[in-house]
Amino acid sequence: MGKVIVVTSGKGGVGKTTSSAALGAALARGGEKVVVVDFDVGLRNLDLVMGAERRVVYDLVNVIQGEAKLTQALIRDKRLETLYLLPASQTRDKDNLTAEGVAAVIGALKTSFDWVICDSPAGIERGATLAMRHADIAIVVTNPEVSSVRDSDRIIGLLDSKTLKAESGERIEKHLLLTRYDPARAERGDMLKVDDVLEILSIPLLGIVPESMDVLRASNVGSPVTLADERSAPAIAYFDAVRRLKGEALPVTVPGEKRGFFGKIFGRKAA
Repeated sequence: MGKVIVVTSGKGGVGKTTSSAALGAALARGGEKVVVVDFDVGLRNLDLVMGAERRVVYDLVNVIQGEAKLTQALIRDKRLETLYLLPASQTRDKDNLTAEGVAAVIGALKTSFDWVICDSPAGIERGATLAMRHADIAIVVTNPEVSSVRDSDRIIGLLDSKTLKAESGERIEKHLLLTRYDPARAERGDMLKVDDVLEILSIPLLGIVPESMDVLRASNVGSPVTLADERSAPAIAYFDAVRRLKGEALPVTVPGEKRGFFGKIFGRKAA
């Protein structure tokens, strides 16, 4: 059975969809069979980032409502044979997602894929709780800003109370992905430093993605950054994050600094 990851955040615009696509592509690049599921019903941005917007015929809501089979809605990536997308509906709203329907879809995907990555809508509403409900692992995406970190703390509370693992008395494995990090601004005090974010959230650090135009350029051409330019700094950060996700003990280097984080608080098993 495959593992289910939810990529979540409390605040919108932090790079959650970009991260879902980049991590999915990085995993598939290594030969893993991956599906990225867009739970942001009503907005549907993941297909744009993955360059599949003109190939969407059926979506997640169609499958849940019995209007299409799961295999009809899955879109295979043009570049990687093991990377798939299950798009969201742009014309429906989150009320069209049912708990039973989501459970059936995730259950079916787990039998066919090594990794099921759920790109959650931001916030704490119904769509977000449905996206995280079946997760084995949560990746909390945060910018180094006070409002983003504060909202992420609320999401961590939901992960510890609203998931199936929480209901069965287990702890969901949680990781922090710090995005849009600018060391110069952090040094000037215009944004939080890595230590400050870690002290507030106290979950293991999966990676630090530096602020870079490479991310925007990749999105504009409809490609995950890990496929558009795998030598760019953001792509390297995502590839390293995937290695840690798979259990490799790899220190996290802070952009602009030589030191790395590697220890009890920041190790992958702490949750």
